[in-house]
Amino acid sequence: QAFSSVTSILNLAVFQGQFALEELVEEMKQQSTGLSFGPLQPNGHVAVQGSFPAIQGLRDLLLLKAQSLSEEDRRKESKSHQKPRRRLQGHGSTTETRSSPRDEEKQVVVLDTDIYHYMRQLCPWLFQANEVVISDVTDGDVTTVCVESAGRADAGQVSSVRKRIEERSLNLQQTLRKERIPFQGHSRGEKQRYRQVCERLKARYPRVLVIPYDTHMDIIGFGSELSEFTRTV
Repeated sequence: QAFSSVTSILNLAVFQGQFALEELVEEMKQQSTGLSFGPLQPNGHVAVQGSFPAIQGLRDLLLLKAQSLSEEDRRKESKSHQKPRRRLQGHGSTTETRSSPRDEEKQVVVLDTDIYHYMRQLCPWLFQANEVVISDVTDGDVTTVCVESAGRADAGQVSSVRKRIEERSLNLQQTLRKERIPFQGHSRGEKQRYRQVCERLKARYPRVLVIPYDTHMDIIGFGSELSEFTRTV
């Protein structure tokens, strides 16, 4: 929240031999449209610039990719141990390995947690789609949203839902603001009064989201509307 832009140097050399690094950079650009990428260096380094939550999102994307590679290596190792046993079963037995269609119909988008809460509460239609299941895992300031087929949806439908969520989050990231009301020194009754006042103001400020915690209250909204709501509270 303090810096509008940060720069990170990524070392993609760890993916060499598994991916063509130029293609990996192109994939990252498509997945993280809010970031700007420098040229890929011969040593595998690339500079990335953008907001801190977007950089965190890219980090989590690369961690998921690294994790999937390690799982794939374990599967290959397991299959290599099983091959002699299969041959002993006779000439009539053959084994064919295919990637599951469900792997292609599952996509991930990483969001700032505050923006995710705002979208969930005030833009619920973003997370509603036929034949698509949307789940989430929150880890502090970052929430990972998983979009996958419920059975009949193809990869195109899953990608469309993911893109819709991602594009809306990028728009909100530029315009949403957050105010915080601390509860230090407040009694339980005073905290309850704050919540009651916010509840009564909902009808007047439908685009403002209030997230109450034990120690403080976060208020998320747009510009002057957010300021007016906070002053009124």
